[in-house]
Amino acid sequence: MTQAITKPLRVSPVDSTPMLSVGFVLLHRFTLLPFAAFVDCLRLAADEGDRSRQLRCHWVFMTEAGENALSSCGAAITPCQSFQPVEMFDYLVVIGGVQDGEGQLDLATLSYLRDASRQGVPLIGLCTGVFALIEAGLMAGRRCCVSWYHHADLRRRFPDVTPVADRLYLDEGDRLSCAGGAAAADLAAYLVERHLGKAWAMKSLHIMQIDEVRRGESPQPQPVVFTKVEDRQVRRAISLLEQHLGQPISVDELAKRLAISRRSLERKFQETLGMTPQHFARDLRLRYGLWLLHYSPHSITEIGERCGFSDTAHFSRHFRKAFDMTPSAMRRKATEGDAALADPFFLHIEGKTLS
Repeated sequence: MTQAITKPLRVSPVDSTPMLSVGFVLLHRFTLLPFAAFVDCLRLAADEGDRSRQLRCHWVFMTEAGENALSSCGAAITPCQSFQPVEMFDYLVVIGGVQDGEGQLDLATLSYLRDASRQGVPLIGLCTGVFALIEAGLMAGRRCCVSWYHHADLRRRFPDVTPVADRLYLDEGDRLSCAGGAAAADLAAYLVERHLGKAWAMKSLHIMQIDEVRRGESPQPQPVVFTKVEDRQVRRAISLLEQHLGQPISVDELAKRLAISRRSLERKFQETLGMTPQHFARDLRLRYGLWLLHYSPHSITEIGERCGFSDTAHFSRHFRKAFDMTPSAMRRKATEGDAALADPFFLHIEGKTLS
């Protein structure tokens, strides 16, 4: 396994505490949420309270010539600096944007990323930022974490790179990659904890209203579309179940977290979805298994374990009952490119059970 790279810690001239220095390369029409989640985690860890001084953490926003950086939603980040010497940074974070064309990176940006690689600065591909690292020739033969939403596009455009879409982020030492979205806060907290300590990471997450630390291997929320779920507590229960796909949460624990009785929770599920919480949780884990068969290289045994089933036979039995097909047969269909099954949005729950 590749070891994580940690540069010698610098210290702040203000209070002699370690500093974490990060350079942000903002590509045209970059995605705003992962950028904001990452930098705000640094900001909150950098100073006492909410004063935002760059004491423990330092960051710089960069574009090729120092021009404003336009995000995909139309908001612009200013001021930005032109590309700074890479040795200033412990990490260089590349934040990509809308993939409406191929090979659009300018030569100056490609050259800057290659220079950072030559000088041993760890590179982070955030959201579609990993596409830029690939275009720069810096990911050959490597794995990279990507959102399930961009998985097929990356696999089509860059067959020599192995996309990973069943986890939030991936740390392979000098290359880190993240699926984007809110997972950027998890990756930033992971780096803050590494350099400054767990207390500072937790401070950031708690102020950001994130109550649980999600590690890189945590599963990405999958594209299961829930319709006809109007009850607020049932929606919260579904969200909790999604977060514990590999480690099933009991109905009693689920009710406790929702601050309602088990009987009330079971009644709400019956009224809203026509099934018990246990049955729904099992169906959800089966759907996750179905998704993994399409979008991950894991063996059927590994997938069963990731979905919280006690053994392969248990997983296969329930899977066949739900989908009228064994996991191995489903994987063959996925490999053959069955368009209907490969479409992530075919997974719907409309108050009906799978079995």
